[in-house]
Amino acid sequence: MIQLTTLTVTLSMARRFNASDKAVYEAWTNPELMKKWLFTQQGTNQVAKNSLREGGSWEIIDRREGVDYRAIGEYLELKPPHKLRFTFKMPQFNGLEDRITIWISMVQNSCEMTFVQEIVVPHEEGWTEDDIKRVSAEFSNESHEGWSLMFENLRKLVEIE
Repeated sequence: MIQLTTLTVTLSMARRFNASDKAVYEAWTNPELMKKWLFTQQGTNQVAKNSLREGGSWEIIDRREGVDYRAIGEYLELKPPHKLRFTFKMPQFNGLEDRITIWISMVQNSCEMTFVQEIVVPHEEGWTEDDIKRVSAEFSNESHEGWSLMFENLRKLVEIE
């Protein structure tokens, strides 16, 4: 039997939006808005729901080419409209759970969002340090790419034209 171990890689990103802090926070927490950009696209979204309280859960199910992709988590901290912390996992891939922290603040007439994801990266015992670095970089790069696409959809949703 192969024994898996893990390490944590931290991904940090920042974005500025021509929007209020309240609008950005609501896009992260209102299921009707979440389904338009968060882990999904409105056209493929099947479910977007949450219980918005510390200890409450959230869930999004996205169907693409007949396959359901389920993202779930628990809210760890809610300080509207400035801070949001939650867990994130996709059980169909593995049982590992990432942690995500969002800070939102007004800067002049715009909103700055800082995003930090603590990504739990699995690896097998016996892997070399180079193997671990390569897989860690892959997880970080893939997450960065995915979030960049989502943050562009978030921008389109919240920005004032």
